[in-house]
Amino acid sequence: MDKYSFLNAAHTSFFAELYDKYLTSPDSLEPSWRAFFQGFDFGLESSLEDLGVETQETGMVVLSNGKQVEMPETLQKEFQVIRLIDGYRSRGHLFTQTNPVRERRKYEPTLEISNFGLTNADLATVFDAGKIIGIGSSSLKDIIAHLQRIYCDAIGVEYMYIRTPERIQWIQDWLNVNDNHPNFSPEEKKNILRKLNEAVSFEGFLHTKYVGQKRFSLEGGESLIPALDVIIEKAADAGVKQFVMGMAHRGRLNVLTNIFGKSPKDIFSEFDGKDYEETIFDGDVKYHLGWTSTRETDSGKVVNMNIAPNPSHLETVNGIVEGIARAKQDRYHQENVSEVLPILVHGDAAFAGQGVVYEIIQMARLDGYHTGGTIHIVVNNQIGFTTNYLDARSSTYCTDVGKVTLSPVLHVNADDAEAVVHAATFALEYRMRYKRDIFLDLLGYRKYGHNEGDEPKFTQPLLYKSISKHKNPRDIYAEKLIAEGIIDKDYVKSLEAEYKKNLEEDLLDSRKVEKTRITPFMQDEWEGFRQVTEDAMLGEINTKYPLKKLDEIAKSITGLPEGKKFLRKLERLVAARNKMYFEDNQLDWAMGELLAYGSLMEEGYDVRMTGQDVERGTFSHRHAVIKTEMHEEEVALLNELGANQNGKFHIYNSLLSEYAVMGFDYGYAMASPKTLTIWEAQFGDFSNGAQIIIDQYLSSAEDKWKLQNGLVLLLPHGYEGQGAEHSSARMERYLQLCAKDNMYVADVTTPANMFHLLRRQMKAGFRKPLVVFTPKSLLRHPKVLSTKEEMAKGSFQPLIDDTEASAPKVKTLVFCTGKFYYDLLDKKEELQRDDVALVRLEQLFPLPSKEMRSVLKKYKNAKDVVWAQEEPRNMGAWGHLLMHFEEAKTFRVASRRFYGAPAAGSAVRSQRRHAQVLEYVFDKTKDNMVRR
Repeated sequence: MDKYSFLNAAHTSFFAELYDKYLTSPDSLEPSWRAFFQGFDFGLESSLEDLGVETQETGMVVLSNGKQVEMPETLQKEFQVIRLIDGYRSRGHLFTQTNPVRERRKYEPTLEISNFGLTNADLATVFDAGKIIGIGSSSLKDIIAHLQRIYCDAIGVEYMYIRTPERIQWIQDWLNVNDNHPNFSPEEKKNILRKLNEAVSFEGFLHTKYVGQKRFSLEGGESLIPALDVIIEKAADAGVKQFVMGMAHRGRLNVLTNIFGKSPKDIFSEFDGKDYEETIFDGDVKYHLGWTSTRETDSGKVVNMNIAPNPSHLETVNGIVEGIARAKQDRYHQENVSEVLPILVHGDAAFAGQGVVYEIIQMARLDGYHTGGTIHIVVNNQIGFTTNYLDARSSTYCTDVGKVTLSPVLHVNADDAEAVVHAATFALEYRMRYKRDIFLDLLGYRKYGHNEGDEPKFTQPLLYKSISKHKNPRDIYAEKLIAEGIIDKDYVKSLEAEYKKNLEEDLLDSRKVEKTRITPFMQDEWEGFRQVTEDAMLGEINTKYPLKKLDEIAKSITGLPEGKKFLRKLERLVAARNKMYFEDNQLDWAMGELLAYGSLMEEGYDVRMTGQDVERGTFSHRHAVIKTEMHEEEVALLNELGANQNGKFHIYNSLLSEYAVMGFDYGYAMASPKTLTIWEAQFGDFSNGAQIIIDQYLSSAEDKWKLQNGLVLLLPHGYEGQGAEHSSARMERYLQLCAKDNMYVADVTTPANMFHLLRRQMKAGFRKPLVVFTPKSLLRHPKVLSTKEEMAKGSFQPLIDDTEASAPKVKTLVFCTGKFYYDLLDKKEELQRDDVALVRLEQLFPLPSKEMRSVLKKYKNAKDVVWAQEEPRNMGAWGHLLMHFEEAKTFRVASRRFYGAPAAGSAVRSQRRHAQVLEYVFDKTKDNMVRR
C-alpha cells in the first residue's frame, strides 16, 4: 500500500487544523504537508474526465502525479467541511441580509453543501472541523448554523485575501466570539437608541422648520451616528487623543451637532442665511464648513476633534484629512501615531467613481503619507444623485478599491443598529492593533432625492415606493428593545420630546442674533497668526540671516559623513558646493534653496517637501537626499546640522499622484503653520491633475472657510524646446485666480531672491499660499548666481531694476519675468544695446504696482515700453497685467502668437518662435504676430 496509508490511524482534528492553515496561509506549513494538501486539492477538484484524474472507490484518491493515497472517508469529509468553512469565509458576504430596502443580486456558485461534496445525509454527522470556528466537535447542521450567523446575517466580512496569517487569525477569532453578534448590556442598548433618536429627531426638526431647504439629510443612514459615537468613546479609552474627520454633505449637519457638539443654534443661524460678522469673509454653504471642538467622553477622557471643511467635490477632502492627521502626528504624537485617528465618511457613488480615492488608499503604507490607519465609513445610499449603483461601478461593491491594500471590508445592514455598532467596534480594534486602514460599508438608503427638493421617483419609482413604506432605524430598534423588555412604548416619545424641546430653544436663540459668527477651524493651531490684506502682503518682512550662522549651515551641507562610501559623482557634487560657497562665493539655485531650509530649521521651523522625485530633484539639482554606493543608505545632510538643528527636515518622493498628494500637503500645512510645507511638480503643468485642490482650497479657502494656509507650490516653468507638456506651468491659470489677498505668485530669477522668498513664507505673521514658477535651465546657468552676503543681508525683491542701464539713455523699457530675462539679456549683450533696460517682475501677485510706477517714472525718456514674455499671447502673465496694472494698456506686447497648445512639439519650430519674440522686443518693426 502507498506510504500515506498511515492516514487511516491519524486523528482527524489534527488534519483539520493543518488543512485550515493550508487554506488560509499555505506558506506557514511545513513543505511536505503543503505538497500533500496541494495534491489532495488537485485530486478532489480534478475529477472531471477532461483532466484525466478521477476519484476511485471510497477511500482512494488518485493524485496528479499518479500516486494513490489511501484517504479514509471520514477524513475526506472533514476536509470537505473545512472547504465549506473556507467558502463561507471567502464568499459568505455575497449572501448576507445587508440590504434593507431591496433584494440582493444573486451570485453563483452558492454555499449549498452539495457544492462541497456534502449531502443532507451528512447534516447529523459530528465533525472535528467545528473546532476551527470555536464551537468544538459539532454536527454539520450546527456548523452551518454557526457559519450563517457569522458570515451571512447583518454583517458581511471580506478578509480572506489578506496575506498575513496573524491578521487573518485575529479576525477569525474576533468573529467567532458570540457568532459575530454583539452582546450589549441594557444600558449600551439604550445609548444606541439615544444616539439614533438624536439623528432621527434632528432631521425631522429641520424638515419641518426649513421646508424645502437643502440639508442633505442622513435619513436612511442614521445608524452612522451611533457608529461614530462608539468609535470616539472606545478610541478615547484606547488612548486616542485627536480625531480628524472628513465627510461629504449627506449627514454632515447631523454629525456636527450630535457628534462634534456644534450648537444647533449656530446651524440654525446659517440656515436662516444671515450675513456674517466678518467683512473679509464670504462664507460657503452650511454643509461645507469645518469645525473644531473638544469632547469629554463618558469615561471622562477629553479629546480634540476636527471635521475638515470640504467643497462639493466630495472626495477632495480625503487628502486634506490625511495631511492634517499626519501633521498632528509629526508634531505632537511621534512616539505613538495611533493617538491621532483619521475617519473618512464617504458616499458610495463617489467612493467608487472618484479616482482620488484610489490615490489616497495607495498612500496608506507609504513613508511620507501613512497615518497609522484610517477608518473609512461608506454611507451607502445605493444611488448617486439619480444614478443606480449598477450604472455607477463595474465592481461588485463600491468598497472594492479597499482591497488594494489588503484591508478588511465589512458590509453592514444600516437598519440593524447593533450590527453597525458591533462592526464599528471591530473596525476600531483592528485599526488600533494593526495601524492599518479598514472599511465599513453601511448599506442603507436615501429617504428623499439628492436634496430635499428633488423628486426621486422620476428615476427610481420602485425603489422609492419601497422606501416610502420603510420604518426608520430608530423605530426599528425601539421595537426590538420593547420586545426584549428593555424599554416601554413611551420611552422613545419622551426621548424625542426632550431632544426637540432643546432644539426649539436653540432655534429661538438663533433668531435673536443678527449676524452669523463663524468659528475658525483649528484655531488652537493658529494662535498668533492673523489674517491680513494685500497691504500687509506687500510690506517688507525681515528675512536677513547672520552670515556666521549661514557659514555653519553651509559647512554641514557641503561635507559628506566620514566612513561611508558614496558615488564619485556625488562626492564631486558636494565638493563643488563647498568650493562654490567658501572659495568662489557664487551660490547657485540649489544652494540658495538648501540654505533657506537650513536657516529656517535653525530658527525652529520644520520643513516638509514632497512630490515626484523631489529628493534628487527632477533636474538633478537638489540632491537633498544622497545614498551610499553599496547599501543605498539614505543621508539627508539638512538633518545633520548639529547644534543648528532646531527643526526637522522631511522630504519624500511621492507616489505618481498630484491630486491626492497636493491635497495631503495642503492639509498638512493647514495643521502645521510653523512648517514650511512644499509640493513640487515634476513639470509645472502636472499640477493640472490637482486643479480641484487649487480651485477649491488654494485660491479660495480664506474667503470661503476663513482658513489660512502657507502651502508652497514649486512649478518648473520655462521654454526650452521640450514640447507642450514640459514648458508651461500654466501661470495664467493661477494669475486668473488671484484676487484681493488670497495668495502669493512669484517667478524669481536669482538664488538669493528664492532664499528670501522661502524665508518670508515662514517669517511673516500670517500664512498665504505661495506659487513659484521655478526654473529648469537656470538651475545651472552661469549667470544665475548670488553671493552669500546677498542672502545674509538682503531681502526679497518683488521687482529687480536694471542696474547696468543709464536711465537718460534708455529708449526701450522692457518688463519681463522669469527665465526669459536671461534670454533677453543675452540678446541685449549680443546687440550691444545700452538704450534698453530690462526690468524683472519677480512677484506677479500681489503686483508691486508702486515699484513698477517708480520704474516708469525713472525711465521717463523711454517712449517704447514693452511687456515681453516667451509664452503665447493668450497665456503667461500678460492678461493678468492688463487686469491689475492700468498703465499696461499702453505697453507694446512681445510674445508668441495666440496658440491652443502652450508650446510647439518641434524643437526647431520652438526655437524659431522664440527667436522671433526676441527680435521683436528689440525691433518693433519685426512684429512676430504676423509670422508663424
